[in-house]
Parts: sequence; structure tokens; C-alpha cells
Amino acid sequence: MSYTDTKNNPPRFASYRAAGEDFWGLATEAGMIALSPDFPHWPDLGAVIAADGLAEAATAAAGRAVTHSEFDWQIPLPRPEKIICVGVNFPDRNAEYKDGSEAPANMSLFIRFARSFVGHDQPLIRPKASEQLDYEGEIALVIGRAGRHIAEADAYQHIAALTLCNEGTLRDWVRHAKFNVTQGKNFDKSGAMGPWLVPFTRPEQLDDVQLTTRVNGELRQDDRTSRMLFPVRRQIAYISTFTTLMPGDIIVTGTPTGAGARLDPPRWLVPGDEVVIEAEGIGKLVNIVEDEQ
Repeated sequence: MSYTDTKNNPPRFASYRAAGEDFWGLATEAGMIALSPDFPHWPDLGAVIAADGLAEAATAAAGRAVTHSEFDWQIPLPRPEKIICVGVNFPDRNAEYKDGSEAPANMSLFIRFARSFVGHDQPLIRPKASEQLDYEGEIALVIGRAGRHIAEADAYQHIAALTLCNEGTLRDWVRHAKFNVTQGKNFDKSGAMGPWLVPFTRPEQLDDVQLTTRVNGELRQDDRTSRMLFPVRRQIAYISTFTTLMPGDIIVTGTPTGAGARLDPPRWLVPGDEVVIEAEGIGKLVNIVEDEQ
């Protein structure tokens, strides 16, 4: 497998735990090919991204046998400096706010912590503090090249990889203060990210991609990135106006309409529910809901 002929079968870089140890490597249908032992100077995928090492790592995996068939998925980047989320970024999502307002001139942003996410196939936790756990299917991008005041025309040059996100939200807790959503967006293990990182090599991977969310097989969210109010290029340009984007930073790009809070009556996630986030060219992120113990 070479890094340059990946259009139809892109390498999928994952972080995982097996036999009591943490690894990163390449995900295959048969299991994981551990690459971290071969690159001790890159302790995690964040270090690989910072060193622009995805191509070298993919080349190293060529012809290699599966190392682990039993493992637990982890979030792809365990220690990002920043996880910045874009809110209300699809037309129908904006229309849910029945205040008569048109699309805003600037995007809404908030911060999440890595601890608020679990990996693929790991339990999504409904906390003791609230029963209003909701889902938000999104595409997340990983910054590969640092930048400040990045022009929209140059924005894609700063993306290293793509992944998926269930931006799980405790709806009552996002309204605990006058204008602050931080609490409801950061309960431990309330969201998910993964399963892997797909290297970003061409604009078609983001320009018009279908994004869906299913709960117990029922389609709840379905839209395309071409309909975003604030396209990814603009997100990167806007965010880099006030903060330097660093390799390994994650931007969660926005969710379509159809979250449980907007159904009549609202339908919150309950233990046993299966949430599947899927996007063309990236994959599927699957999690089952459990109660906090």
C-alpha cells in the first residue's frame, strides 16, 4: 500500500489498546497493524500528524500482517491541544431556532475536551446528572499544518486527516447559564470520535459528502457538506483569525437537523440505543449507550 494510490482504499490510522498497552497503527478488515513500535519517536498519532508522517507510516505498513485481532478502539488523537466545534451550521438546523432569524453572519463556536469522547465501539455514557443525552453526527477535521490568519483559498492545505464525531450533548445542561453551552457539551464520555483518521488528499473528500445519523437503524440526520452555512474553508479562515491552529487540533464541523431534542416529543438516548454516524469516504462510527455507574 502506498500513500499516493489511496483514492479507493485510503489508509485508516487508528489508536487502540491491546493486551494492556496503547498502540497506533493501521486498521484493516482483519484487525490492526501496529506501527507505533516501529516509530518510538512518535508516541501517538498526534506526533505523527505534527511530523507530517502519515505517508511514511502508511508505506511502512505495506505487506505487513495483522498484529492485533482483539483490541479496544480509542479516540484517534488522545491529546489534541484544541477541539473546536461549530454550531448551527446547516440551513435546516438554523431553522430549528424559531426566532425568525436568517443565517447568522458569523459562526457559533464552543470548545470540547478530549475526555468527553470515547472511541468507536465503546459505550457512550448517559450521566447520572441528566437523562437528556442527545446525538449530533458530524465530520471532524484534523489540522496538519500550523497557521494563523489562514486564507480560505489556502485552508485545505492545512488539513491532515478526517474522522467522524458524535457530538453528544446533555440538552438541559447547555441551558444552565445565560449564554454558556460548555457544561452540556463536556460530560465525560458523552460523545464519540473515530473510528480512525483518513488522510485528506483532495477537495472531493469534503466538498459534497453525505453525512447521516441512525439510532437503532432509524435515519435521524441526513445532509450534505455542500449545504453547510459555513463551509470548511471558511471555518479554518475564521477560527485562525483569533487562534493559531496547530497540528493535531480538531475542528468539529457542524451537525444537520434531526437531533432528538427537535423531535415531537423529544427522544433522548437511553441505555441500549445504538448510534451510527456515517460519512462517504470516511466510514462509520458506532456506539451503544450505557448509564453511568
